[in-house]
Amino acid sequence: MTQPIPMVEIWRGDLLESQHMGHAVVCDADGQVVESWGDDEKVIYPRSSCKMLQALPLIESGAADAYGLTPEHLALSCASHQGAAIHTDRVQVWLNDLGLSVSDFRCGPQKPSDKDAHEALVRAGKEPCQIHNNCSGKHSGFLTLNKHLGTGSEYGEVDHPVQRAARASFEEMTGETAEFYGIDGCSAPNFSTSVTGLARAMARMAKPSGTGVRAQAATRLVDAMRAHPDLVAGEGRACTELMRAMDGKVAIKTGAEAVFVAILPEQGLGMALKIVDGGTRAAEAAIAALLVKYGVLDANHPMARKRMHGPILNWNGLNTGHIRISPAFI
Repeated sequence: MTQPIPMVEIWRGDLLESQHMGHAVVCDADGQVVESWGDDEKVIYPRSSCKMLQALPLIESGAADAYGLTPEHLALSCASHQGAAIHTDRVQVWLNDLGLSVSDFRCGPQKPSDKDAHEALVRAGKEPCQIHNNCSGKHSGFLTLNKHLGTGSEYGEVDHPVQRAARASFEEMTGETAEFYGIDGCSAPNFSTSVTGLARAMARMAKPSGTGVRAQAATRLVDAMRAHPDLVAGEGRACTELMRAMDGKVAIKTGAEAVFVAILPEQGLGMALKIVDGGTRAAEAAIAALLVKYGVLDANHPMARKRMHGPILNWNGLNTGHIRISPAFI
């Protein structure tokens, strides 16, 4: 099938009000498709779901060890955090340890999505800065690699050695040559791949081949994400809540425009999905359904039910409808 399939339904009363269509693939570590829905060769931008691939050169180059990076640093390098103190305090220390400042970032300022952090800025009469950007951890990793390489300050440019290294890792892990690239929300290039390529890369993160530098780097990043789900996203976020619900056995990562991936080390599997209309709630529901299907998430866990069957409440707190996984999907 080359068309997207219905994955998530939105019901209001007894009427199916909306449907979210999408594509999804599960791959094994040999790069073979285990199961797919929709068009498994659909070319997409993975957006932030591929941050762990972009972080591979940080370890492989020796930069991570040269600057004493811990699993917390590595988790932040893969994060789309919400700008809470638990994130920004650590990023600030990281910059200080590098002898750099917020002005060295190229990700741009962003209002923190964490309520407490946002209110603290308002009370203090301060504006958000680049450290609040949800990608400041990834950019701290870029800056660390850049300092280790001794290259120019514009590390976000597509032809900069930092981004050339990120692209090489991305293409090697997906097994595909990126036909396109776009500029992400944080101003770094984001390279295209098929949904299968993205799932293949996640499977290779789940069960790296051999014991070389690449395998060690992949394992360290995945272990860091699983150990620190609070740093990967934040309180109330799907990545954090679902990783906790799976007791740290699986690493998952969202990306803008409704991309979601999962890394299952014990099963040696990788998952990737894309909701065509870019609806985040649908991507969260769909990844939860896949994780339930493959036995790593309890369908009755409150965090699973929240995503897959959650009620839709209006401003008056009335239950007006619910989310449901489409029978055409799982």
